[in-house]
Amino acid sequence: MSCWDTLADYGLRSIGIGERLLPRSDFTLCQQVVLIGSGMIWNIYFGLVALVSGFLLATAVALGKASGHRVIRKLSEWFIFVFRGSPLFIQFFFAYFGFQSLKSVSSVFDAFSAAWLGALIVLFLNTAAYSGEIFYGALRSVPKGDAEAADAYGLSGWSRFRRIIWPTMLRLAWPAYTNEAIFLFHATTLVYFSGFPAWQQRGDALYYANYFADKTFNPFVPYPILAGYFILLTLTVVSVFGLINRRLNRHLPQEQRLRMRFRPNLIR
Repeated sequence: MSCWDTLADYGLRSIGIGERLLPRSDFTLCQQVVLIGSGMIWNIYFGLVALVSGFLLATAVALGKASGHRVIRKLSEWFIFVFRGSPLFIQFFFAYFGFQSLKSVSSVFDAFSAAWLGALIVLFLNTAAYSGEIFYGALRSVPKGDAEAADAYGLSGWSRFRRIIWPTMLRLAWPAYTNEAIFLFHATTLVYFSGFPAWQQRGDALYYANYFADKTFNPFVPYPILAGYFILLTLTVVSVFGLINRRLNRHLPQEQRLRMRFRPNLIR
């Protein structure tokens, strides 16, 4: 079997397209690269959807924490505290057994016990808490002069926030938020270790890397391949977020623009 045949058979296997049976013996380098790359589809799905949806919730949580309303402020503070104060793996653990309990009550919750939705919800809430704290710090750092200038121009309420406060908050928060986005994509590998099952062996990249490591008793081929994919994904995230950062700072002189710095969170 040529590498092109392998790509055709296994390139989209993780989403149910192509050959159903995994190779059992005589593993080639091409098979490992293709299948682990196929599993990356799920890692990108988890990271991308959680990042986009978590961005919206993080903005709301940041505003809630800065709110003068005591109940809203406390709810936002406790939300951030719970999801930042507990390990992500433990959150996966409790979510899985919680969704399993709900599943026994009603069939409506069947989808929540599957990785594509249950694990995604955990990642969504986790990144929203971390990003919400980042945005809150940036919101507190918005220069008072910007708000005073908005008042002088007669801007108030939603117009003031949308045109003045929010863009400045994003500009200040974006370098730190970029690091959170990178960590989120790396954290998608924890889905494999959580209780959420891989349906019909359609797992993520770590699922296939572990499969080859177990079958060949040689982890020094599949795991470096997996690391290479995540390095490429990280470079993509840094490039895309760098373009957005330049867009956010386009009105500033070159020497005043915030530069992107990759500072990975080694331990969360």
